[in-house]
Amino acid sequence: MFSRNKNKPQSRIDTLIGVESSIEGNVRFNGGLRVDGKIKGDVTEAEASACTLVLSEHGSIDGAIKVAHAVLNGNVNGPVRASHYLELQSKSRIVGDVHYQTLEMHTGAVIEGKLVYLGDDKESPAQDNKTLED
Repeated sequence: MFSRNKNKPQSRIDTLIGVESSIEGNVRFNGGLRVDGKIKGDVTEAEASACTLVLSEHGSIDGAIKVAHAVLNGNVNGPVRASHYLELQSKSRIVGDVHYQTLEMHTGAVIEGKLVYLGDDKESPAQDNKTLED
């Protein structure tokens, strides 16, 4: 009914990329995506959809991330944009700028880049694309 953590992502996972899997190319998804393997490419949610990305401590993403909700505990080499909620767990390591609206950061998480607060209003899509390309 009422939740103290209304910004937290849904726990539903529709797609799993296993530990032994690796993908080269951009990934666009709906619902929930859990990454235990490796992705070389950008990871984005489908248009007009609030999706959740979960990156385990075994997973890595070499590319930009653009989602509504993200829970990261692995390695990311690229910018991260979470339009609603971002949780950085203790083994997460990000090399790139982090754009967020709500941030939860655990002890041990590492960011090599800028933290940029998105504020209460979302930026225009043109600004979103420009930031990811910089």
